[in-house]
Amino acid sequence: MRSILLAAFAVTSCSASSQVPTNRSFDARARALDGDTVAVDFRLLGVDAFERRQMCERRGGCWQCGKAAQDFAANMLRAKTADIKLTPSSTYGRPVAIVTVDGKDLGEMLIRAGLAVPEAQYLRDDPQRAKRYAAAFSQGKTSRAGALAGRWIEPSNWRRGERLQCER
Repeated sequence: MRSILLAAFAVTSCSASSQVPTNRSFDARARALDGDTVAVDFRLLGVDAFERRQMCERRGGCWQCGKAAQDFAANMLRAKTADIKLTPSSTYGRPVAIVTVDGKDLGEMLIRAGLAVPEAQYLRDDPQRAKRYAAAFSQGKTSRAGALAGRWIEPSNWRRGERLQCER
């Protein structure tokens, strides 16, 4: 997920080079890609996507749902302008943002595709987004999209070491 967001940041940086950002700063871990290019990771507001190495189960076998989530976001960001709005919060030591691509909320698209789950506790101050994310999750379940077509573990539980039988 971090490389997806890095790509979003890079796309936005390149496309917004003629615009001077407002005087807004934030604390984040950064790394140098080269001498004059700095990358910053941030998380999507109210979204928990499957981790890059996470597996899900479908039709009795494991498949790379985390890699699918990363690829989905990377494809959405590729050669498009991403609008990145930072929020005042941070999680896991990273700033939190809302990313919109071609007028569509990236988090909502990931959820609808069955590649992420909504995190309503982070959307208390944004009830409209919480409602959209819940509806997207319901639509994903109904259409059996992505991981929602089989068995999966909440990404937060997966990060704590919980695994499906097919991953062991």
